[in-house]
This record gives sequence, structure tokens and C-alpha cells, in this order.
Amino acid sequence: MEIMTDEEAFALDEYYTKNPPKVDPTKARVRIPLLRVDSATAEYLIEKAKETHKTPGDIIGEMVQKELAAAM
Repeated sequence: MEIMTDEEAFALDEYYTKNPPKVDPTKARVRIPLLRVDSATAEYLIEKAKETHKTPGDIIGEMVQKELAAAM
């Protein structure tokens, strides 16, 4: 992998400063730096992730969405 020159870095910085990427807020994700769960929950999430080919975060998100839908 090539290393970017200072000039290239400054050009990219200037470009993205003047042309920020469009973000769809409905698709934006918020990262939680550290989420502590008990070992049974962690094991469940890991196994469910393997079965469904999803991330543990996706699984948690789906569970929360179901709870929110049920509450309405």
C-alpha cells in the first residue's frame, strides 16, 4: 500500500471540508465504545451472530426494535 504524500493529504482534507459526504440519518449508526454484558449474554450473541451471519450489534438492534414496536 502506498503512503499518501502531504500534498495529497492536504488536497483530500480540503476537498472533504468543502464537500462533506451526504449522510442519511436513518442509516447512521452510533457506536458504543464499550458495552459490558454477562457471559451468558455474550455467548448468546456470539452464537446467534454465527447462525445468522450478522454482527452482535445488529442482533441487539433488532431486539431493541422489536421491544420498541411492541411498546407502541
